[in-house]
Amino acid sequence: MTSRVLNDKDFAGLLQRNQLKVTAPRLGVLKIMADRDSAISQPVLEKLMGAEVDRVTLYRVLKTFEEKGILHKVIDLNGTAHYAICSSNCSEHNHQDEHFHFNCTQCKQVYCLNDMHLPAIHLPEGFEAASVSLSITGVCNHCSKE
Repeated sequence: MTSRVLNDKDFAGLLQRNQLKVTAPRLGVLKIMADRDSAISQPVLEKLMGAEVDRVTLYRVLKTFEEKGILHKVIDLNGTAHYAICSSNCSEHNHQDEHFHFNCTQCKQVYCLNDMHLPAIHLPEGFEAASVSLSITGVCNHCSKE
């Protein structure tokens, strides 16, 4: 998800740049997500955070982060929303999350494939894309080793 190790100071700066208060639930979500190499669903995030945050607060944090361009939402094979950290190019008014997502059929993880080149998409005249969703289904590198 992220190519460098982030610390509390980086997370606080990210929140402040997005005009958000630095709170324990927000920092907790960022810490967990930065340590992962796959997207995470709200139920899994809720379990990992435990009593640190309630379901409503977590929902609000995820929604706010998505609106601010800090996270993007990916839908898995079962229709469950997963969240991943956006690239540093994303902002509140300009999401840059058009990349391939890989859904592993064995472990059910969802991975962002940021380094793969997207094909050019030419829509017919009069069509206007609001978003692009590109999904690949198969077996991830962790499961293929087993």
